[in-house]
Amino acid sequence: MTHPSPAEQAFSRTAPVRLWEDGFARDPRPYYAALRAHGAVGWAELAPGVPAYVVTGRRAALDLLHDTKTFSRDPRPWEATVPDDSPVLGMMRWRPNTLFADGAAHLRYRTSLIDAFDLVEPHDLRARVHRAVHLLVSRIGPRGEADLVGEFTRPLMALVFNSLFGMPDSASDRLDAAIGKVVEGGARSAAGEAEYAGYVLELIAAKTARRGEDLPSWLLDHPAGLTPEEVTWQVFLTLGAGYEPTSNLLSNALSRILGNPAFYSTLTSGARPVTEAVLDVLHHETPLANYGVHYARTPVDFHGVWIRAAVPVVISYGALTQAAEEERVEDRRPGDASHLSWSAGPHACPVRQPTLLIATEAIERLTQWLPDLEPVLPREGLTWRPGPFHRSLTALPVRFSPRSPDHPGGRP
Repeated sequence: MTHPSPAEQAFSRTAPVRLWEDGFARDPRPYYAALRAHGAVGWAELAPGVPAYVVTGRRAALDLLHDTKTFSRDPRPWEATVPDDSPVLGMMRWRPNTLFADGAAHLRYRTSLIDAFDLVEPHDLRARVHRAVHLLVSRIGPRGEADLVGEFTRPLMALVFNSLFGMPDSASDRLDAAIGKVVEGGARSAAGEAEYAGYVLELIAAKTARRGEDLPSWLLDHPAGLTPEEVTWQVFLTLGAGYEPTSNLLSNALSRILGNPAFYSTLTSGARPVTEAVLDVLHHETPLANYGVHYARTPVDFHGVWIRAAVPVVISYGALTQAAEEERVEDRRPGDASHLSWSAGPHACPVRQPTLLIATEAIERLTQWLPDLEPVLPREGLTWRPGPFHRSLTALPVRFSPRSPDHPGGRP
């Protein structure tokens, strides 16, 4: 059996990079630089007293994502080592769903999810996005000013995902508040997790009693024979994993677009596709910055670092995108996924096309209704939500000529 070398033993005594600090939210670049200085695998804290290995090298990330023999997605051995009130448990706690499963169980859960989402026709999803944009622009358009995070991107995701999962528009604020607390991973995480769990349990109970044309109903009737409890945990995963990163993707894209007037004018004129702006975010400011958590089944030497069992091994998609930006990759092909924001291997995002459709349609529709959006603050003056996992704006204040969807600024 291989044992850690003195250098590898010293690695675990290196001062961890603290991803839970407020400074990480303000500017993650020096934190990623510090991690990358450790090599392909860095040493960090996700919360006070919660250490993790953080993969910042592309080759190491791909090796980790494809090596199901050495690494597992099951966090239960790690859970036994952390306090019950740890603020990161909301995002990392084991649940019987595809994210935390390996082998046959993972395949069964993942197949059922892919099959259910395949029943969502693109034209139907597009119509749901257009309806949500219309509703939100009706609220903010006549005012001539808005916060595009609190009044557009997050409520839009709540409206779209509640419609896909069979919940009414009136439940949108409740969904937004609960998921936001969980992802931030702070003192409110446990309360948010309980609120979100209650939300999902109510949803599944309603669909178990009466089916509808929605994702939970299709999962309940899937040939894989998932139990109501199993469906509950698949919905717990997919509703949250769809809502939060897509909302952040949309907010980050809008902030980058509006912060670059030349870029914005090419989008509103139709000279450049909105998809390009969305892909730019995936390459340079990915919304799910640090996740894809794995655990070594036994201690192992991985890219020169001795990885202990029951310690999280996190992929830093944010550090990977920063490295790509510093390398100034100018000639990416359309659809290039070198950013790894969709992950890779057996746990790669199974619904990337619906995600891209939601983000691009929302931006296109918004800028058609309100073509003269102008940021109130320079981009460097924006603030970001705390937490080790995401890259998420707190607000994106804008001004524009007052309009309503009945009198849009452009042709929808």
